[in-house]
Formats: sequence, C-alpha cells, structure tokens
Amino acid sequence: MNSKCYCTGWALVAGLVVSVLALPSLAGALTLDEALRLAEHNAPSLAAQDARIQAASSAAIPAGELPDPKLLLGVQNFPIGGPDRWSIDQDFMTMQMVGFRQEMPNSDKRKARIEVADAAIDRTAAQRQVERLKVRQSTALAWINSYSVERKDVLFQDFYKENRLLTDTVRAQIAGGRAQPADAVTPKQEAAQLAEQQDELIVQRAKARAALKRWIGSAGNDKPVGSLPDWPVDTSSYSHKLQRHPELAAFAPMTREAQAKVREAVSEKQSDWSWEVDYQRRGREFGDMVSVQFSWDLPLFPDSRQNPKIAAKQSELSQLEAEREALSREHTQQLENELADYERLNRAVRRNQQSLLPLAREKVDLSLASYRAGKGDLSAVVAARRELIEARLKQIDVEEQRALSSARLYFAYGEPSQ
Repeated sequence: MNSKCYCTGWALVAGLVVSVLALPSLAGALTLDEALRLAEHNAPSLAAQDARIQAASSAAIPAGELPDPKLLLGVQNFPIGGPDRWSIDQDFMTMQMVGFRQEMPNSDKRKARIEVADAAIDRTAAQRQVERLKVRQSTALAWINSYSVERKDVLFQDFYKENRLLTDTVRAQIAGGRAQPADAVTPKQEAAQLAEQQDELIVQRAKARAALKRWIGSAGNDKPVGSLPDWPVDTSSYSHKLQRHPELAAFAPMTREAQAKVREAVSEKQSDWSWEVDYQRRGREFGDMVSVQFSWDLPLFPDSRQNPKIAAKQSELSQLEAEREALSREHTQQLENELADYERLNRAVRRNQQSLLPLAREKVDLSLASYRAGKGDLSAVVAARRELIEARLKQIDVEEQRALSSARLYFAYGEPSQ
C-alpha cells in the first residue's frame, strides 16, 4: 500500500511539473537588451565578419616579406656531339650545378604592400562595424514590432470584455422593451469582427517572431517584455555625427587601401633585382667552380605597361571618393527625412493621447447613455465603439512607428561606437 501511495505521489508531482511547464505565463521572456546581446553573439553575419578580419590579419603577415628563394639544379655545357658526347664527367666544360636565387622587390613596392595589407585589416574592421549596426538596428526594429503585436493582443481582451458588457446592455434594453430583438445580433457581429482582426494579429506575430529569429535564433520565440525604448533624439548632435556613420567611416580605410595600391603600381616603375649563387661540380680531374650573378628588371616601356596600371588604380581611388560623396548626400537626405518623420510621429502620439482617444471614449459614453435612455440607436453605439477600437489600435501603431524611427536614428547616430 505504501508502494501504491509512493507511485501515486510521484505521478502527482510529475503531473504538476508538466502542467506548470505548460503554462503560457511562464514562457520565456525577452527584453530588448537581451535581444541585442543575443544578436551580437548569435548573428552569423557578424561571425562571418570576424572571420574576414582574421583572414585579413593573417594575409598581412607575409605582405612585406621577400619572395620565397628558389633552388636551382641542372647540368651546364652537356656534350651532345664529339668523342665525349652524352658523358657528364669527361668534358672539362660540363658541370653539375646547384644554385640559390633570391628575388628582391624594390623597397617602395614592399612598403606599399604592407600599407595595402594594413589598410585591408582596417577596412574589414570598419565593415564589421557596418554589419554590427545593421544587426543591432534590425534586431531592435524586429523586437519593437513583436512587442507592439503583443500590446495589441492584450487590448483585444479588453475589447471582448467590453463586447460582453454591450451584450448585457442590449439584453436589458430588449427586456425593458426599449430595443428591438434584432439588436441582440449586433454585439455578436462585433465579436466576429474582433475575432477577424485578432486572426490578423496571429499572422503578424508569426512574421514578427520570424524576423526576430533571423537575428537571435530560437530565443525569438520568447515573448517580448518591458516597454518601448525611449532614446532621446538630438537633432543637432545627429547632424554633427553624420560623417561618423559606420558606412561613411568605412571609406577612410578603403581610401587608404586604394592610395596604397596606387603607390604599389607606381613602384612598378622602379627596378626589382635578384641575386644568385651557383656551385658547379666538374669531373675529378677538373676543378669545381662557383658563380655569382645579379639581375635587374628593366621597365623600359612604361606607357604600355606601368602607366596604364597606375591610371587604373587612380581611377579606382577617384571612384571611391565619388561614391563616398554620393553616400554622404544620401545619408544627409535620410537623416533629414527621418528627423521630420520622427517629429510628425511625436505630434501624432500626443494628438492621440490628448485628443483623439479621449474624444472617442466620450463619444462611446454619450452614445451608450443615449441608447440606455431609449433615445439613441444601437448602430450609433457600435459605430462609436468601432472608432474607439481603431483609435486604441492606432495609438499603438503610432507609438510603434515613433519607436522604430528613434531606433533607426539612435543606432545610426546616437549609440556610442565600440
């Protein structure tokens, strides 16, 4: 009997554990700060950028080194005619040779290659900052969107509760003879319309969480908690920080890299040289020999060789400068547009809070009071309620849009660089 009680007790405990784990209220919660932290640790694009930095750093190590030396093996003056033909040790001129050759690029070329490699490291680091901005900004936008969907879903609990109160009011009116029996259908129609709207929210939630999971993985399924971020928007400060936007800042190392490539192309006009030492072994009756020789490149035709390369690298540098100016103007336009949009959304939020929402509530109260007094029509009550529902949903929409706008501004111009 004790055994039976023991088993039953464990079954009860197991059942309680399963039921507790199944409670939606205990599902994982996701704050904005946690989402941003997860994005920086989990985003594959940032891992790819880290690999690019490592690759550029590794590639910079041999940039200024001399080329690998060359080992030379051969036979010199091998006879193919006469009495000693096909003999490797009979003719005194035949020598078995082993040598060593080292190419020596000119110093300007080696220096330019080092500069190109160092600039490439800085360029990849700057590109990582651009990707980091994209990841953090996109994560914040996705979190804000997901959080706003959850806020709307909570509102629908209030809408259904108010719908049940309207149902009770209509029944009372019908029972008192102050309303038509057909009025009993109207609250049911409103409830069905609410259910349709909530179905749309289910789709929006799935899309929002899918966007969040792109950046933070499975944690995107957790319910967003907290509140909308309240980043201050400093118009004058953002204008001054425009040129420090990561996408524009990335042009500095790109320009240094292009300039170093121009210098590398110019260095082709200078001669590279090489030296060589050879040991030649002859037959036993002949003495062995050692040879030393030097060679130089002769850039005698720069117009058809070096100059076109220099012109090509200079054109690439000019292209970068033009692209930076174009991007700077584009960001200037985007900043001005974003600031104007933020101010508009700020006014819309205040207008909704101070005017549209109170007026919509007042209209519902007055329409309902008239209906209860037998002086108003139910359709006016339903229309007023519909306006209030839309106003409350719109309030969340404009607050979301303002938060999205401030997020785009903050991450592009307000967040401290790392």
